[in-house]
Amino acid sequence: MNLADAIRRLEPAAVITAIGSTKGLDTTLIPARGYPLELVPPVPLPRRPGRDLLATPARVRAAVAAAGEILDRVRAEVVVGFGGYVAVPAYLAAKRRNLPIVVHEANAKPGLANRSAARLTKHVFTASARAALPHATAIGIPLRPDISQLDRPALRGEARARFGLDADRPTLLVTGGSQGARTINWAASGAAAGLRAAGIQVLHVIGPKNVLNVPAEPGAPPYVVVPYVEQMKYAYAAADFVLCRCGAMTCAELSAVGLPAAYVPYPVGNGEQRFNAEPIVAAGGGLLLDDADLTPDWVLANVVPRITDAAVLEAMSRAAAHAGSRDADVVLARHVLNVVAEYRHLTGGKP
Repeated sequence: MNLADAIRRLEPAAVITAIGSTKGLDTTLIPARGYPLELVPPVPLPRRPGRDLLATPARVRAAVAAAGEILDRVRAEVVVGFGGYVAVPAYLAAKRRNLPIVVHEANAKPGLANRSAARLTKHVFTASARAALPHATAIGIPLRPDISQLDRPALRGEARARFGLDADRPTLLVTGGSQGARTINWAASGAAAGLRAAGIQVLHVIGPKNVLNVPAEPGAPPYVVVPYVEQMKYAYAAADFVLCRCGAMTCAELSAVGLPAAYVPYPVGNGEQRFNAEPIVAAGGGLLLDDADLTPDWVLANVVPRITDAAVLEAMSRAAAHAGSRDADVVLARHVLNVVAEYRHLTGGKP
């Protein structure tokens, strides 16, 4: 969606259709951004032999047919994919129609869909130079302008007032992503007394399905618990340091705005989250620890000395910003528009 917005800014007449599925947040987030959404059945690849694996070829054929019908109906001139279950049928349908394919891989450890798609096209972009894909150019992740162009000091006062935080206290942002993270919630809330004793206030985004009660203490630094933040620019502007997971988007946003963080990779899956955070940590912009090692005592021993030391905090902020990218949306949008222009030239279409 951030790429789509950038394309619209550069070429207001562009017609953009999103392909998604009923899994995840596609049906909620995409229409809310003002783009038409077409649905295809997702085709997850089973990890073990069984009936699901035997049924996979038929499911792939059905999904490719559905994606192809969409491409034909909207008269697509390029397919841009970001990986995942829905991208595979779109890539295959585009290849059968000789449509150009542009691939963007957000994770430092590429997924199966984009590893396969990178063999079908020379237009491959990644968030990280560490992502091993053929023909890849590292550009960062497309971000919304309200994040990529965020001036944290200028918005800090308004942001802290918005959440009921004090104007001048060191501020820790705690977030486990859109759904929250139990280990992070437990460790941060368990450290509440120690954080308050150190003069640190907390903005804790627990996730909409989680419950957490940290009682207020008169005269103590605020510990504000919210289920969800609609506009993360205010959370980032309010914060001096972050305790969080290290999904690709989280890493991209925090480095773009220059926020140091303690990154705790999601302990389930293929380990790609750790790879996302490692370049930021290597640059000096953050800390990295396993989920099993995160405790209230770790928070007090490692976050408190950094967030209360202005010189250390400033150095980590500079390092985080140096590891980030702010213009990937425009870079990718220009390339997509150039690909369309080349396709029209080759097929005799109007530029």
